[in-house]
Amino acid sequence: MTDWIEILKEQTATGDQMGREVSQMLANPDISETQVKTLFSALEKQAEFVEKLRMALEKFGHDFSVIKAAERLEERYADLAGSVAEKLKAMRG
Repeated sequence: MTDWIEILKEQTATGDQMGREVSQMLANPDISETQVKTLFSALEKQAEFVEKLRMALEKFGHDFSVIKAAERLEERYADLAGSVAEKLKAMRG
């Protein structure tokens, strides 16, 4: 049986780490447009995965607090992707 709560915990830890790393990467003056595109793509994939995780949590009737945690994680990835998109936009002038 899949342990959805454990997956959410792991994804939340990954999201926390990504939050720190994305900021550092975007602050690097030597980051290339290709790297920013790759980062954006990776964040989009994570957001999609977390959306599927949230839907699975809802489907299997987990508590509201658990589903809310998944929603917050989904928002975090969307915010990070938004920051990366802004960087890409700025790079393109």
